[in-house]
Amino acid sequence: MKVREMESGRTDRRAVLMTLAATALGSAGTAAAAETGVTEKSIKVGQSAVFTGPAKDFGVDYKAGIALYFDRINKAGGVFDRKLELVSLDDAYEPKKTAENTARLIDEEKVFALIGYVATGNLIAAMPLAEKAGVPMFAPLVGTTSFRTTHNRYLFHVRASYETELRKIVGHLATLGITNIGVIYQNSAFGKSNLETCLQIAQGLKVKVVESVPMEIAATDAKAQVAQLTKAQPGAVVMIVAGKMVEVFLRDYRAAGAASPLYTISVGITDAPGSAQRLNGGIEGLVTANIVPSPQASRMPIVADYRKDRTDAGAKIDSYTMLEGYIAARVFVEGLKRAGRNLTREGFIKAMEDMGTTKFGDFPVQYGPGNHNGSNFVDLEMYTRTGSLRR
Repeated sequence: MKVREMESGRTDRRAVLMTLAATALGSAGTAAAAETGVTEKSIKVGQSAVFTGPAKDFGVDYKAGIALYFDRINKAGGVFDRKLELVSLDDAYEPKKTAENTARLIDEEKVFALIGYVATGNLIAAMPLAEKAGVPMFAPLVGTTSFRTTHNRYLFHVRASYETELRKIVGHLATLGITNIGVIYQNSAFGKSNLETCLQIAQGLKVKVVESVPMEIAATDAKAQVAQLTKAQPGAVVMIVAGKMVEVFLRDYRAAGAASPLYTISVGITDAPGSAQRLNGGIEGLVTANIVPSPQASRMPIVADYRKDRTDAGAKIDSYTMLEGYIAARVFVEGLKRAGRNLTREGFIKAMEDMGTTKFGDFPVQYGPGNHNGSNFVDLEMYTRTGSLRR
């Protein structure tokens, strides 16, 4: 009996020790797998964008598209049972505020990744903070060339570059036999860098930029710019400006009776019906580059999904920028899924780089270890008097 009791005691002690060891290993494994912004029930993602001021439509619409797809995923149970949480902060288009918001998102909100930033200068302000903390920066609404030519392992694009847009526009003009053009550009990092890109493209296509004129972001008058461009007599005018600036320039350009055709990159117009109404139809004839399909093109599966989710959510916003946000969120979620249940930032980066060429409802993107550029989709369309688009 005593022998049996001793053996039983040893067995019990061995069982206790094994249990304690297993518990310790399990805790260590959980700690090793844990990542900032990731819990058993959620994945926290941060955004700093413009939600107030003249350029607010970009941030408001982009966030709406991201949130729409996140909601779709959350209603279906999340990503490996984790719900997506989007923390969005307003930077009012000010790079200094963007940097402050980014520090808050990383240090206080403890986000897993950053998504949906807006504008070149704002991304410039945020990237050093994201890099230092090892936080992925996903799908900024920025197409500036320098972010594409210099590889950054933490930065992933979805939209096509402005270089691709400008090449499409200037190449189209050259095909039409228009070899003298004017450029109106935003007096900011975004405008200046893309003016340089436009000049290089034009030179390569033997198209001469006869005049380039800067315009302030908060400008309410463009008469001087219109006069300067009109005097140069360009065969067409390319607009490297964003948001309300386009309306201001269009208003004064039409009022002056200028006749050269106008072309804008994708960030030119966000609220086309509103712009058409405010300009009394003066948007008619403006040609724009678009980096996503038409939000009305339900024949494309990704647009059909977007339209269904919009209807189900009762969303009031419907724009190219909202669709762009929806697509960006879809690509982001695919990266999360491919990273697996034990989600880490490094695992997410690897999953994105391993994605290769993939189609999301007929919308193609491509990623690799040296390629974080995403899409090359660019189309040209013309606005009607009411703000709708036609090819």
